[in-house]
Amino acid sequence: MYSENEIKRIYWASRRGMLELDLMLVPFMENCFRELGPEKQRHYVELMECEDTQIFQWLLGTESPAEENLLGIVNDIKAYARRAKG
Repeated sequence: MYSENEIKRIYWASRRGMLELDLMLVPFMENCFRELGPEKQRHYVELMECEDTQIFQWLLGTESPAEENLLGIVNDIKAYARRAKG
């Protein structure tokens, strides 16, 4: 489990400076991250270490991450964004 300080750091890492990413990552971080299991939380942190352009392509659906753990969290973020929009 992450400490409050670590969660704040992860939250700020979610603010990418690219509006399209911020609109998907920040709400997911605010509303879902704490409810994720420890493994999924680690996958999210791994995702934050990727390049913005790569994350954008994955979330847009033009590409998919090769790593299963990243694919799972990307799919979780996309599913949350669809539910929040709907």
